[in-house]
Parts: sequence; C-alpha cells; structure tokens
Amino acid sequence: MYEKKSRPSSRKASAPLHPPARSEEELEKECISEATDMALEQLRNRTASSQIIVHYLKLGSLKEQAELEKTRNEIELLKAKKKAIESDEERNKKYQQVIDAITSYMGRDAEWEVVEDDYYPQ
Repeated sequence: MYEKKSRPSSRKASAPLHPPARSEEELEKECISEATDMALEQLRNRTASSQIIVHYLKLGSLKEQAELEKTRNEIELLKAKKKAIESDEERNKKYQQVIDAITSYMGRDAEWEVVEDDYYPQ
C-alpha cells in the first residue's frame, strides 16, 4: 500500500520568525504571509485543496493578463510618441517652406541673422 511520507516543516510553531506586529497593517501582512507559506507547503506536499490550487491559478492568469495589458499600453504610448515626432517634423518642413516662400517674394535669396531678437537680411 502507498503511504505518504510527511516532510518535516521548515518552521517551528513555537519560534516566531518576526517581531510582534505593531499595527493592523503589519498584522494583516504577517497573516497573509503565513497563509501563503502554508499554501505553498501544501502545494509542495501535494495536499493542497482544490480551492488553494484554483486560487493560485487565478492569480497567475490575472497577473499574466495585467502584464499583457501593460505591454499593449506601452506599445500604444510608443506609437503616440512616434506620431507626435512625425507631426513635429512635418510642421518644421512646412515652416521652412513658408520661410522660403517669403524669402523668394522679397526678390532675393537672403540669409537671415538674428539681431536683438529681430530678423534682418545680411
């Protein structure tokens, strides 16, 4: 007959690993940590209930979904930045065309220099 061997627990019930909790939040975090450790031990010993297994499967899939959505959002942000850069480049080209047109209407191709924040032909 098959008999399961129980592994000795890595924790001793009488020896606390952490100092006592100082606040409600610390106590809650400690309880969550202990419950997670117990669940992990049950999973390793193959004695975990179906509720524990399903809980961790859901966590895994939710985490995976969140990471996938984050990646999609990052891609969308990069596309928006690329579009903004391309738009700026197009705007700069149009400004240069306007400057060139104004210069040609003056009847000469003059280079411009900045003098006291005003533009004068050289």
